[in-house]
Amino acid sequence: MTSRSAQLCIALDGSDRRWILDTARALSGSAGWMKIGLEAFVAHGPRLVQGVADLGVPVFLDLKLHDIPATVRRAAANVAASGARMVTVHACGGRSMLEAAVEGAREGAAQEPPRVIAVTLLTSLDQAALDELALPGSAEATVLRWARLAESSGVDGVVASAREAAAVRAGCGRDFLIVTPGVRPAGHGQDDQRRTATPAEAVRAGADILVVGRPITGAPVPLDAARRILEEMTRAASE
Repeated sequence: MTSRSAQLCIALDGSDRRWILDTARALSGSAGWMKIGLEAFVAHGPRLVQGVADLGVPVFLDLKLHDIPATVRRAAANVAASGARMVTVHACGGRSMLEAAVEGAREGAAQEPPRVIAVTLLTSLDQAALDELALPGSAEATVLRWARLAESSGVDGVVASAREAAAVRAGCGRDFLIVTPGVRPAGHGQDDQRRTATPAEAVRAGADILVVGRPITGAPVPLDAARRILEEMTRAASE
């Protein structure tokens, strides 16, 4: 696996267990992470996490935990016991909940705990949606404010779009992990995303892990689609 492929996370978004495992197996040599989201986890639970992990690729369990601190702490402990290597929580759950997630991940881990990553603003939200939610300021200002809260609460990084990645990097430092969804090659539709970027733009903005789903898994030849994205990432990194 190249250093660039280690930055690529394939989103296994679906409900069909066989499709998820077959896709993960076929793409396991092209990515450093496989993401299991809420849809797949509700359908198949922790056994799916183990099934993907057994292929030798770390699992990013994208559950976006958001509840009272005691519940999130126990849920994070269960995530750690499932074998996932990274898990998401919502930054807007507040400091106590974020700290509880970190504690739970440590308590449930047999060895190294999974990384806890705080979701700032979903990439499906645009400025109009933020105004409707009565969130003050721009998307970038909100993301940076919540990223700083997450960092001071002990989490390992944040989920942020490429549009905010540079500001998060400047505000939270080199060691703070930035996971960027909403990555779409040029000419590819946005689907249900709003704050999107190309793979090259995400790399230039400072993203550490790029999450790509349908542009790869929905392509006629997923391996070729993954290869093209990796080539674009490599070119951007060398500029």
